[in-house]
Amino acid sequence: MTKSFEEFEVHKKGVVLTKLIFSLVKNTSLDKEYGFKDQIKRAVVSITNNIAEGSECNNNKQFIRYLKIAKGSCAEVRNMLILAKELEFCSVDEIQKSLNLTIEISQNISNFIKYLKTKLNTK
Repeated sequence: MTKSFEEFEVHKKGVVLTKLIFSLVKNTSLDKEYGFKDQIKRAVVSITNNIAEGSECNNNKQFIRYLKIAKGSCAEVRNMLILAKELEFCSVDEIQKSLNLTIEISQNISNFIKYLKTKLNTK
């Protein structure tokens, strides 16, 4: 990889999602939900951390492994947003932008993995 992780659009979107989630958990209805808040914050940070860590491996096979972990963390965030809505911690309006972004990031990661796999097969 010649690019730094900060240049990847999927990383930039992950940073936006992280900011949205950290803002969302300031919601007063989540004040007493320490475990929930901690878990969703750790999961959202894991997305960008794994993209960054994987990109530094300078090995597409390893990078793909980290991207899969990031994709799993993205799914975890999406699930927790759904739970926040179902448990009435947040309204649909409060979480919709974050939900949409998790879907977009997950698709971007899938496409990135496909791209990296084609590079593996050409060596």
